[in-house]
This record gives sequence, structure tokens and C-alpha cells, in this order.
Amino acid sequence: MTQERQKLRAMIITSLFAAIIGIFAQITIPLPLVPITGQTLAIGLAATILGARQGTISVLVYILLGAVGIPVFSGFSAGFSVLVGPTGGFIIGFIPTALFIGWYLEKTSFKFTHAMVANTIGMFITLVFGTVWLKIAANLSWPAAFASGFAPFIVVGLIKAALASWIGVVVRKRLTTANILLTPKQKSA
Repeated sequence: MTQERQKLRAMIITSLFAAIIGIFAQITIPLPLVPITGQTLAIGLAATILGARQGTISVLVYILLGAVGIPVFSGFSAGFSVLVGPTGGFIIGFIPTALFIGWYLEKTSFKFTHAMVANTIGMFITLVFGTVWLKIAANLSWPAAFASGFAPFIVVGLIKAALASWIGVVVRKRLTTANILLTPKQKSA
């Protein structure tokens, strides 16, 4: 496969995952300050399937789409105001989350156990970013920020981490077997 075709394939897959994140963001369970959304599941899937570079780029594309006004954030919201609002820290936290999950899996292996460790740590990365920003943006005390931005999401986050790990490993294996997603060895060949 030519270098140009590889780049085009990577761009298409990365864009597809940015769209998937936007679609999953619309799956919401409303809570007072921060809703439970499918975004974090989609972030885990993107990073588990695509790895650090492409997974992080798909998150960046998703955030840029929302920032410029395309309604891809939760509740079909968009704009820079969402990023500086109470939930903005969670969205920005998706960047280091995807980077960490992909990096960890590339350094270990794309197996369920490693994916579960990576996605669980990734969940906590998102929660820490989101909670810190929620405290600042909503002018909350640390206990209030923890109670509304961290604690309610731990159990659901672990479930999403397990789903992202299991589905991500299975899908990645099938995409690499079908030569749709190239492994590092295939990219260098």
C-alpha cells in the first residue's frame, strides 16, 4: 500500500471516530451539573482501537468540531462556551485520556487486561480534569465538586472502561485482520 493511501486511510478512520464520539455524546443521563454521557465510552473505544496518535487526533477533531459550532457535544451543544463552562474540563480531559490509553496499550499489548487497566486509569484522568475545572467554573468547594463531578461517575466509568476494553480489543483485532487498521509493523513495511 502506498504512503498516500495509508495517510488517507488513517484520516478517514480518525474522522470516523471523531463522528462516533459526537454520536455517543448524545446518549445522556441527565444529572444536576454534569450528565452521564456516552462520550467517555467512545473516547476509550477510539484510543483502544486506534492507539495513541490516531485516537488522540480523533478526540482533537471532535473537540475542534464542537468548538467551532458544530453541535457534537452532549445535548447537541457546541461552541467555545461549552469548553469554558462547567463540563469543559471533562471534554479537555479527553485529550490526555486518549493519549494515555493509546500509549499504555502500545507499550504493553492490545489485550483485555491491559486495555482494562488503561481505560480505568483513563477514566480517572478525565474525572480529575473535569472535577478540577468544575470546581473553578462553577465556583464550588472541593467537597461539592467531588460530589457532583467525580463520585457519581466512578461505577458507571468502570462499566464503560470494561465495555471500551472488551469491544475495543475485539474490534481492533478484526480491523487489523481485515487490513483496515494497520499495525506498526504493517505501517513500516
